[in-house]
Amino acid sequence: MKSSSPSSPPSIWRAPDLSARWWPVFMRNLLVWRKLAIPSLVGNIAEPLMWLVAFGYGMGALVGEISVGGDSAAKIPYILFLASGSICMSAMNAASFEALYSAFSRMHVQKTWDGIMNAPISLDSVLLAEMLWAAFKALFTVTAILGVMLALGISHSPKLLLAWPILLLVGMMFSCIALIFNALAKGYDFFTYYFTLVLTPMMFLSGIFFPREQLPPLVRLISDWLPLTNAVEIIRPMFMDQWPASPWRHGLVLVGYTVAGFWVALALTRRRFRS
Repeated sequence: MKSSSPSSPPSIWRAPDLSARWWPVFMRNLLVWRKLAIPSLVGNIAEPLMWLVAFGYGMGALVGEISVGGDSAAKIPYILFLASGSICMSAMNAASFEALYSAFSRMHVQKTWDGIMNAPISLDSVLLAEMLWAAFKALFTVTAILGVMLALGISHSPKLLLAWPILLLVGMMFSCIALIFNALAKGYDFFTYYFTLVLTPMMFLSGIFFPREQLPPLVRLISDWLPLTNAVEIIRPMFMDQWPASPWRHGLVLVGYTVAGFWVALALTRRRFRS
């Protein structure tokens, strides 16, 4: 009688197995973070506010107004131009730091994920909770920064209320991308490659510090499809009390990066826990 061959393990690319059990994991992270909320907030908003003050007021005094919008360009103060881009950069950085260093600590160093999965919670739900938690941290950070910008009178556009959920999506997108590198990392030093080779070039190519019209045509074509560029193209007009020119295109790019990023991050995380 032939012995039956062992069944092959399920594909790491199978559909996510998600449930509402991600919520207790999210709340666990919230309760732990609550003890360090004030130092964490100060650390997350200090750097972007220094960028805003140093470049917005310092360089802004030299630059004056800047043209935005190509042929039908509108002139706006440089500090408004910088603020509308740096709020997206802050969402990117806050989500990335949480989904890299903090998530890696819980996954690899502290083995928190292993302890959680002793309960009836799947790895898929744990990763979903980590992604949403990083997005929440990003939203918390940009809300504080946005409050300072409103207090400084940089913009009083009522359309900024709609920018809030979009910034949440931006945080989700960058947390999904960061979780890909979290799954590949062997140590904290690995994240230097991500910040140096991915995030830093993106900051300079996405129209945060200067208009993208200054870029060479080929570089600008690449810039058109960067995730940070599409976030800025939606948020900046709202600071100017205008509607984005192509909201559906930019929104679909953000959603596409989010869905693809989570799927790849989940597959690589499954492979890591399988080995």
